[in-house]
Amino acid sequence: MRIGLIGTGRIGTFHAEVLSRHPAVDSLLVADADPERAAVAATRTGASAVPVDAMFTGEGPGLPDALVICSATAAHAPLIARAARAGLPAFCEKPIALDLPGTLGALAEVEAAGSILQLGFMRRFDAGYAEARAAVREGRLGRLHTVRAVTSDPAPPPVDYLPLSGGLYRDCLVHDFDILRWVTGREVREVYATGSDAGPAMFREAGDVDTAAALLTLDDGTLATATATRCNGAGYDVRMELAGELDQIAVGLDDRTPLTSAEPEGPGAPPKPWPGFLERFAPAYEAELDAFLRVARGEQANPCDGREALHALRIAEACEISRRERRPVAMEEIPGG
Repeated sequence: MRIGLIGTGRIGTFHAEVLSRHPAVDSLLVADADPERAAVAATRTGASAVPVDAMFTGEGPGLPDALVICSATAAHAPLIARAARAGLPAFCEKPIALDLPGTLGALAEVEAAGSILQLGFMRRFDAGYAEARAAVREGRLGRLHTVRAVTSDPAPPPVDYLPLSGGLYRDCLVHDFDILRWVTGREVREVYATGSDAGPAMFREAGDVDTAAALLTLDDGTLATATATRCNGAGYDVRMELAGELDQIAVGLDDRTPLTSAEPEGPGAPPKPWPGFLERFAPAYEAELDAFLRVARGEQANPCDGREALHALRIAEACEISRRERRPVAMEEIPGG
């Protein structure tokens, strides 16, 4: 297969490296709004650097068989639309867009063209989350009553990124909202969210929060909490705890979890905590791209189509309204359901 990749920043270059060594990929084309950055990534991965437009016109090496979109968020929806009109199966890092109108518009393009769009919610391909999903679906926990999700970054992102991120709910907690639906098989009925901007001043200046919490009521009465922070100095911490009437389990609890027991005989700080998302989820990132190539070849069903991203974004939108207006928000209030 000839695969095109647009966007050669940190995650784009990581994906390019994965694709360059995949046995199903015969050639790799990379492009970026910054041609010099694309050239560097091409040299690093053995790919061919081409202009962005060449991905859709076939100039140079020819049209790719499928497209991986890792560009800046503002370009996601336009590139998804161009891929749909060109008949290219597309994989796109989340989000489709930072708002519901942009998301719905891009999805309309995909549906009108009858094309393939897979979204990059990599936690669906993590072994721990997959085992948790199986435990819930097989009834091993009994009636599920409580879910606790945690996402903690070790340090804030660059200051220039914050105004473009969409905020902590849309940029970070959206992963927790997606995986909550995927693991439990339930929909969120109502949210109540709050946030704090008491940390670095750059969050206040961007109108964002550095720490957030949400209480989510699922449609079967299960209660879930989701918390996130940009300021977790102990390391990168992503976990999910699921408690039922028969048993409880935890995802993301291992010898690199940046968590220290306060008990005299409890475990101490890990010697090598997870430093970031690429290290923690590297196998999941590889698995999702492998799945995309199989989807593009018609060998399996799409494991995470664009509608899944819409559902997660709607929950994030509800949380933003709840935080701003200091009230519970029913999902019925959010368009696009």
